[in-house]
Amino acid sequence: MIHGKRVVVVMPAYFAEQTIAQTLASVPMDVVDRVLLVDDGSTDGTARVAEELGILAAAHPENRGYGGNQKTCYAAALVDGADVVVMVHPDDQYDPGLVPAMASMIALERYDIVLGSRMHGRGPLDGGMPRYKYAANRLLTAAENRITGRRLSEYHTGLRAYSRGALEAIPWHRNSDDFIFDNQLLLQAIHLDLDIGEISCPARYFPAASSISFRRSVVYGIGVLRTMGRWRLHRAGLLTSPLFEP
Repeated sequence: MIHGKRVVVVMPAYFAEQTIAQTLASVPMDVVDRVLLVDDGSTDGTARVAEELGILAAAHPENRGYGGNQKTCYAAALVDGADVVVMVHPDDQYDPGLVPAMASMIALERYDIVLGSRMHGRGPLDGGMPRYKYAANRLLTAAENRITGRRLSEYHTGLRAYSRGALEAIPWHRNSDDFIFDNQLLLQAIHLDLDIGEISCPARYFPAASSISFRRSVVYGIGVLRTMGRWRLHRAGLLTSPLFEP
């Protein structure tokens, strides 16, 4: 716990057999009350390893997608009584050592959501981020800041912390089951005028870390632009989108 708040770490997993134990070993269990992993239909030993480590919350019989996995993760965390939920990828790409700082920012009621931004410090290129992903990240983030009026350094990180209140207020169950889920959730939070903070997070790219292909990256980028357009039209009263309805 942090400041009397129950902290739950969720791990959306897909073919993460080789890195689960390493990631879990880096989670600061002195402040984390529970770790819950959801296996999204992996055909390797992901579910078996998670069960042996005592952190398996659920195993989808078939792959539901990154967003579908997160939906199960957040539902399980809320049922578990979480006050603060931190998403950590079990491929060890993001540093679990940042969990206490991120959770504290929420437990102290300074922010509703905290993002681990890879755009601070030495920068993601030094950590191995492909240049085309870096360029797309910068362009999409600039466009989203211009449209929303926020000043976030990154909208596309996979290291995120949420307050219970934020997860109960945001209609994330309506979001896509694909990778665009994350971006939809952030725009929903902005639509609700929630406070979003950031913390510097080093980028780590290596063979065992998960990464989407160039084609999937293009599809994701198009999805981001579409979500921005739907949000802008909804705000202007020109289109009603279920994503942004209470």
